[in-house]
Amino acid sequence: MNSNTFRAPSARVPARRTTAVLAAGVLAAGPLALAAPAHATDGPTGGEASAVVLRAGLDVGLLDKTVQVPLRTTLNAVEAPQSAEKTALSVTLDGVDKGRPIRILRADTATAEAAVEGGRAEASSTLVQAKVHVPGLPLLSLIELRQVTSEVSCEAGKQPTAAANVLGHVRVLGKKVTLSAGGPTVVDVPAVGKVTLDLSKTSTTSTTAAAAALQLKVSVDPLELNVAEVEGEITLAEATCTSPQAPAEEEKPAQEKPAQEETGPEQPAQEAEPGEEAESPAEPENNISVQSAGEPTQNLAETGASSTTPYLAGAAGVLLVGGAAASVLARRRSRGQG
Repeated sequence: MNSNTFRAPSARVPARRTTAVLAAGVLAAGPLALAAPAHATDGPTGGEASAVVLRAGLDVGLLDKTVQVPLRTTLNAVEAPQSAEKTALSVTLDGVDKGRPIRILRADTATAEAAVEGGRAEASSTLVQAKVHVPGLPLLSLIELRQVTSEVSCEAGKQPTAAANVLGHVRVLGKKVTLSAGGPTVVDVPAVGKVTLDLSKTSTTSTTAAAAALQLKVSVDPLELNVAEVEGEITLAEATCTSPQAPAEEEKPAQEKPAQEETGPEQPAQEAEPGEEAESPAEPENNISVQSAGEPTQNLAETGASSTTPYLAGAAGVLLVGGAAASVLARRRSRGQG
């Protein structure tokens, strides 16, 4: 059920927040301000997105009482990840029109969407063929419009974007008006009231974006339905977002140095004594040095002979001859004695 009941207070009542968690009048005249942060996030990335089709923050003064009845209401207020498509909004105010519901908005299309996923937060709001009323003016529309839209996008590591558009004609208090992006448009109707409109307000920072298609500042004096005056603000088609955090770069593991072969402690090189050359490492035993002609050979590695071999061979021959002669002499002596 879309209806909300508001009871007349004995004094001014503080504004009551709705489930949208968006303060009324967030896009007031002057620099565009972001709404209170929505708390719907995409896990640890911190992205946020919200959208609302209509938000009203009005104070309704009653003829027979010295009090103001606050009207704080929203239509299709969503936070990521949500969407809504209600097309009508009615409220009931104590002391106004004998407690009967008052239709604030009727539209052919009224949608709000918000999402946070994949490193991106997005929100959008659309209102098509809509009429907005305020208490005390049951027959005369505060504003009639063909289509308004707002879109915002906040992507991690990129500049957020915001866009708002008003398409087609707009009528305020029955008057067809031409809106200007250069500043607010004021519509003043004698004996009825005054409405100030701000067109397509957008704002971006390095991590946030906000957009509102229309901002209405209302001050009317209807003198009907026990209503003396209505003052406040109405925002149509609003969207906000906050960028998710950029994913942290994975730290690359340090490259391991190749393991060095374990060796014993290095021996310090022996310093050569003055006048001496440092000894070079010994060459393998099987190496054969090649010598130039005329140089004496220190050894005969190929035959195993040495320089004393001829003398030994001669001595052996002398001994062999001497032994043979002794043997012949002994034989002769033995024959002579026989």
